[in-house]
Amino acid sequence: MTIPVTICDDSTLARKQIVKSLPSNWDVELTFATNGVEGLQAIKDGKAEVLFLDLTMPEMDGYEVLETIFKQQLKTMVIVISGDIQKEAQERVASLGALSFIKKPADADQLAMILDEYGLLAETTENTPQSEQFLDNLNIPLRDSYREVANVSMGKAAEILARLLDAFIVLPIPSVNNIEVSDLQMALLAIENRDTVSSVCQGFIGNGISGEALLIFNDSSFADIAKLMRFEGTLDENVELELLMDIASILIGAFLKTFAAQLDVQFSQGHPVILGRHCNIAELIHPENVSWKETLAIEIHYTIENYDVNCDLLILFSEDSMEELNRRVSFYSS
Repeated sequence: MTIPVTICDDSTLARKQIVKSLPSNWDVELTFATNGVEGLQAIKDGKAEVLFLDLTMPEMDGYEVLETIFKQQLKTMVIVISGDIQKEAQERVASLGALSFIKKPADADQLAMILDEYGLLAETTENTPQSEQFLDNLNIPLRDSYREVANVSMGKAAEILARLLDAFIVLPIPSVNNIEVSDLQMALLAIENRDTVSSVCQGFIGNGISGEALLIFNDSSFADIAKLMRFEGTLDENVELELLMDIASILIGAFLKTFAAQLDVQFSQGHPVILGRHCNIAELIHPENVSWKETLAIEIHYTIENYDVNCDLLILFSEDSMEELNRRVSFYSS
């Protein structure tokens, strides 16, 4: 008998990757949900005997979906597939009733093993699976692909930081936009921030792709970061600089390494440079000092649960990188 399966993820690329990872002869009827609200409706409509669930989504995230399933005793078997690979994220979804956790991008062998473990592979088909029909008709927007590559990279950086600080990093949906460099100051101002900031800039280059990574750190975050890193001395400017460099090294380095690995490139990173200390966010970038006219900007706002720690990671790709970058992202999405 055909098994109703729902894939709940806001990313078209992620949904495609999950479909490609399903066993080729598994007899399923697929439904797709782009947020938690749609995912819950699919369960209530009887379309999700099995639910593949992302965690970071608009409207209602994966944690809220699991909480609702638990509270309302909805009948479904949930397998979480997420870029948020923090140990605590995995423990939380398990406590809320998820059968298993798979990190993005989904591995076909691991997925098949889990499905077999729970007796879900008994139903097979000799006809063309619905999953293949879905793949044939799928068109993935380039921006959506960038966002998903960034999502996986963001999750890896957060996992390393979470282990270092023994804390839970709250992850957003990455923002991806093409912007004029002349408008970059306005884009920075759009980051809600009434506090002064300190910032680190680090260049990167490799395989015809180059750019700048910026970590913008709220100055009010230093006290809690020092506490999390178990620093017990006086919090002076030298200590703040050391803390800033440590956080920048983790978030920038892990993000770029994971981003590059997904696109089969290697980035060489320049030395980190202090872009500003205890300044207004609008003072960080002066467009007249930037040689490119347009940039692809990826923005990620990291916060730490139960602490007053906020920082923004901006990855800015140079104008002359876009042809090669688009080619590699398109190939990754195919």
